[in-house]
This record gives sequence, C-alpha cells and structure tokens, in this order.
Amino acid sequence: MLEFIREGDTLHVHDISRLARNLEDLLSLVRLLTGKGVEVKFIKENLHFTGDATNPMQVLMLNMLGAVYQFERSLLLERQREGIKIAKEAGKYKGGKPRVDNEAVLKLLAEGKSIRKTAELLEIGVSTVQRVKNAQQPA
Repeated sequence: MLEFIREGDTLHVHDISRLARNLEDLLSLVRLLTGKGVEVKFIKENLHFTGDATNPMQVLMLNMLGAVYQFERSLLLERQREGIKIAKEAGKYKGGKPRVDNEAVLKLLAEGKSIRKTAELLEIGVSTVQRVKNAQQPA
C-alpha cells in the first residue's frame, strides 16, 4: 500500500490498531502518509489527518489512543505467554507436528545420497537435512 498510495488519496482505516501495533510505528506512518499528501481517516476513532497540523487535539488523541492500543497489545501478549506456560506445564501444549521424517533423511544419507539430493527428494531445505544429520552425530 505504501508504494501504491499517491498524493490526493485518502486512506480509510477502521481502527488505529489495524494500522500499527505500537505508537512509534503509528506516528511515523501517519507522518509519512500525510507528508506524501495523503489524508488518513480513522473511522472508529473519528480522527482525520492531513498534511497540516492545525488540530492539536487530534494529534493528542492519536498519541493517547495509540499508547492505549500498544498497552492493550502488550497485556494480550503477556496473557498469551502465561497461558502457553500453564498449558506446557499441564502437558497440553506440545507444539506443532514434526514436518520432517528424520528416519527418511537418515536412510537416504546412509544410502549415499548427497545432502542436496536428499533435500530435493524429500522436498525439504538443505539446512533441514544438515540439522537432522548433525543431530545424529555424537557430540
């Protein structure tokens, strides 16, 4: 969007938190856009920004609401980390299923296939094959 948007355009954003996840990014994006001659309208908050800074109340509201949204996001992430920790302790959070068949990798390598050929045959990355190989070697 930043590459496509042109002077005279108006960017309609449903809510401040949809444009940026932290206050610093929010302020820099609004400055960048208005500097390009783009109007920015936040629908939910009823804020409208143009290149001129004629309304200091809107700038204050943008800073305050941006800070509140950033704080809210930090709390959400903290609660998420706590929930994952509790789930891990209860044995309910085990992560994703393995995407690589380690035995197939080791079998192909044992048959004399190169790391690149093994990766190609199993449709995985070369670094994945190397990681499986190195994990099997004694330290």
